Amino acid sequence: MGGKMPDLPKKKVGIVACSGEEMAEGTVTRLAALRVLEQLRSNETVTICLPLFLAGGEGDRAFARFYPTIAIDGCDKRCAARGTEMYSGKPAASIVVTDVIQTKHLGTARRLSEAGLEAVDVVADQVAQQVDELLGVKWDRKQGQPSKEAQPAEESEAKIATCSCGSGIPIQKVQVDGQEVTFVALPLVFEQFHDAGKLPGDGTTAELMQMVKIYNPIPDGQEAAYTEAVMREYAAFCQEQN
Repeated sequence: MGGKMPDLPKKKVGIVACSGEEMAEGTVTRLAALRVLEQLRSNETVTICLPLFLAGGEGDRAFARFYPTIAIDGCDKRCAARGTEMYSGKPAASIVVTDVIQTKHLGTARRLSEAGLEAVDVVADQVAQQVDELLGVKWDRKQGQPSKEAQPAEESEAKIATCSCGSGIPIQKVQVDGQEVTFVALPLVFEQFHDAGKLPGDGTTAELMQMVKIYNPIPDGQEAAYTEAVMREYAAFCQEQN
């Protein structure tokens, strides 16, 4: 066999976590995702706050092929999995916290009791195993790290300095009731809706906010203020495009 294989940028797995603020399982989801991203598989994963950006041009589709996604959802509504499938493609793997808790007989995740903390460990381990399977990594159990022959090439692609999660997704700061709020991927949501001819108006508001809310949690009692601010920004965006 002659010739050396070219060094490709390091392939990673995108982790898409739901933002179910109102339920303890949502907390388990976020803590498990953080554990994978920061500790268990920090070099093999990136946060993908919003898979919407995968649905665009040729470069974006290449990115989608390059970054298989794992959706982690708190409950069987599967917001993260459904959002990913709607706007980019079916996640390579989908994990639901309530299913894991039932399967492992951990009781409930309420208030992150011991059972809830155990659920974080179990879910994080399942996600880490899925990452290894997607990347074809053989794990050296004794060393607690990938076996030497399985270690991928060093990462060479440049990071886009946008979203602090490291996924290269743009953010937008919006004034909501006099407070500055950072929305993840708002410019991409606006672009997608504008390109689809969905202009500001009653028909667009609910659909646009539904997409925004999957990945940007809205505090209790502030939905009207957030909706007003986002739609004001969308109207300004559409005016600029025209």
